[in-house]
Amino acid sequence: MLDQLLAALTHYGSPALFVVVAVAALGVPLPVTLLLVVTGSLVAQDAMEVWSAIAIATVGSVAGDQLGYAVGRWGGKALIARLSGMLGNAERLRKLDAKSKSWGGAGVFFSRWLVTPLGPWINLASGAADYSWLRFTLWDFLGESFGAALFICLGLVFSDRVQQVGAIFGDLAWAILGILAAAFLGWKLFFRRGPAGKHKTSRESQLGTSNQMPSTPRQAKCRLHRVTLAGRYPST
Repeated sequence: MLDQLLAALTHYGSPALFVVVAVAALGVPLPVTLLLVVTGSLVAQDAMEVWSAIAIATVGSVAGDQLGYAVGRWGGKALIARLSGMLGNAERLRKLDAKSKSWGGAGVFFSRWLVTPLGPWINLASGAADYSWLRFTLWDFLGESFGAALFICLGLVFSDRVQQVGAIFGDLAWAILGILAAAFLGWKLFFRRGPAGKHKTSRESQLGTSNQMPSTPRQAKCRLHRVTLAGRYPST
């Protein structure tokens, strides 16, 4: 499929770029980062104009993101669950639904260009969580325009090493996603086990104190004397 996408981008230029980035924003797994870098290479060959390419990539991505947000906002839980199930990430969408509001604009911004695999799911989750459309649109536009400018300019500068640059950023996105997932799981485990472990330690220390045996014969004799007095003169 990659060869067909590159051929379409080379032959049709801006219209192909718009369609590809818009479809990818809906959750279809397409190598958008590599295509943007290739676009920069085409700019270096005077096949496209740099500002026009950045604008088209930004508008196409924002259009796809807006459609994903609308599906999450007005499509209903059943439709969202069906779409996420079809794309194989139902569990990820359920987790993002609970986290999208707390992430806010930062989650939208960084998922546009740094952690791109999360982008389509944050679109759906933001709509389902009733996140402000104005804030979503603002951070979405900033993130998509920054990402388009970044990758197209990289392709313009490294036009002779397009595939290497695209592969580096693709691997980096998945590596960051793995680190974030590991950090989140570690945070959940720490706070889930922390209070229980503390309570257990406290209870064990109390039991250890109450069951502590006297270490010397004199202490044993004093303890026996206290027990005898307590049995002879019970408290009322």
